[in-house]
Amino acid sequence: MMEMRPATRDDASAMLGLLQSVCREGSALPFTDGIDAGMIDHIWLQAKGCVLACDNGEVLGMYRYGPAMPGRGSHIATATFLVSENARGRGVGRVLVGHCLQSARAAGFRAMQFNQVLSSNQPALALYRSMGFVVIGTVPKAFDHIVHGYVDAHIMYREL
Repeated sequence: MMEMRPATRDDASAMLGLLQSVCREGSALPFTDGIDAGMIDHIWLQAKGCVLACDNGEVLGMYRYGPAMPGRGSHIATATFLVSENARGRGVGRVLVGHCLQSARAAGFRAMQFNQVLSSNQPALALYRSMGFVVIGTVPKAFDHIVHGYVDAHIMYREL
């Protein structure tokens, strides 16, 4: 049974392990260095919302969301999602995204924008499209994918 709960400082080690694992894959996140406890503290745990999907204490996935821009652009949220390799294909991503959309709406955001969804990440693209997101722009060859080389990055959007 999957449990959704806010992340705490006590989760930092498990969160860091997941983040480092996904970054090592080289197929979704741009980070190549600085992936340390400070990143968890400052980017993840300080986000407006940081939530974990757990099963019997194991972190299956996590997300963070917050304003895409400050000030006059702060009504649009952005988010980052991670699912552990052993939990993929089990619906964890759908639960994370659905929970995030509800949380962002409840927090007063009017829309959600994803700034870098890779053209090579077909499962993520299919999931986001099925949840009402549309591609509003594409940055050609924006990401140096570990397997495919330079791939396009889509900007996706949906109103809340």
